[in-house]
Amino acid sequence: MITDSLKQLRQHLLTGVSYAIPFVACGGILIAAALAFAPPNPTTHAPDPSGVPLLKFLLNIGVTSFTLMLPVLAMYIAYSIAGKPGLVPGAIGGFLCNDLRPLVLFQEPPNNALSAGFLGAIIVGLFAGYLVAAMKKIPTHRLVKPVMPILIIPIVSSLCVGGFLMLIGPPIVQLMQWMSAELNDMQTGNAVVLAAVIGAMIAFDMGGPVNKVAFFFSVGMIEKGNYLPMGACAAAICTPPLGMGLATMLSRRLWSTEERDSGLAALGMGTIGITEGAIPFAAADPLRVIPCLMGGSIVASVIAMLAKVGNHAPHGGPIVLPVIDNRAMYIVAIAAGTFTTALLINGLKAVSKSKPAREEMA
Repeated sequence: MITDSLKQLRQHLLTGVSYAIPFVACGGILIAAALAFAPPNPTTHAPDPSGVPLLKFLLNIGVTSFTLMLPVLAMYIAYSIAGKPGLVPGAIGGFLCNDLRPLVLFQEPPNNALSAGFLGAIIVGLFAGYLVAAMKKIPTHRLVKPVMPILIIPIVSSLCVGGFLMLIGPPIVQLMQWMSAELNDMQTGNAVVLAAVIGAMIAFDMGGPVNKVAFFFSVGMIEKGNYLPMGACAAAICTPPLGMGLATMLSRRLWSTEERDSGLAALGMGTIGITEGAIPFAAADPLRVIPCLMGGSIVASVIAMLAKVGNHAPHGGPIVLPVIDNRAMYIVAIAAGTFTTALLINGLKAVSKSKPAREEMA
């Protein structure tokens, strides 16, 4: 019974991921093209497409595609559970996951976007789907029944999803504030521990609140003249997509054709520091993929910190190599983290695939 439920849950996640993958690939490739050809900003030294109209256009379209990724992921998870009536609350909830600040009513929201990330979109999609599935079972009058799926269910379920996000918004704000304070306290202690924490946070939710806290903390250290946290962060940022892309190339039989295609897109996104390139893999199998991503990013960030790799730009990945201190060890850190992630996830997948075979032989 539990096994069947887990299989159904995995199928719901895979449905959402299958529709979200083209948005990740489109956004990642366009952003990569914009940043790859962009001249560096004279102040931050990071690639800046804003001064070139064509590159700015590519960047804007790519960002739009990424913005649509979360609502698409959530709405099709809900659709897999509850059918068409689940599309509206799933899409609304997923879109709000890009920035929860409009729902934070009773305390001061942060200055930066309060993203719930792909983990928030998964939770919202499941919440919306199971809520709508339950509402569809409510007995209704024959005159009301025709308008239930096109009017009543979308409105009521969307309000419930908004209320649910309103409840989790303030705790996320408090969590971000607490993590920022802890990171500030930690910088005066063991640098290796700080690097490990930054690496784990960067890979945990790939653009979500935990990732953002580590990133903006590291950016803040640049302004104080300490470039080492950003060096560790930059190495950790690109490791998840590069690691997953490498994994699909090292053991092709473990991955489907669609996953191998996503791996190629992830490699491209990893080179320009887009952590979200690993989201399709993490969303489809979070319990196995996320720990492997965190392990690789921790390895990369710790090596970078020990080697005193400094990064003068608020970005990551190989694309910022021109503004890196100790470039050779920066490459070593990224390579070590990438191989760690690839070997860990392929090892887990190989073990899981061999279990059914052993059970059949028994």
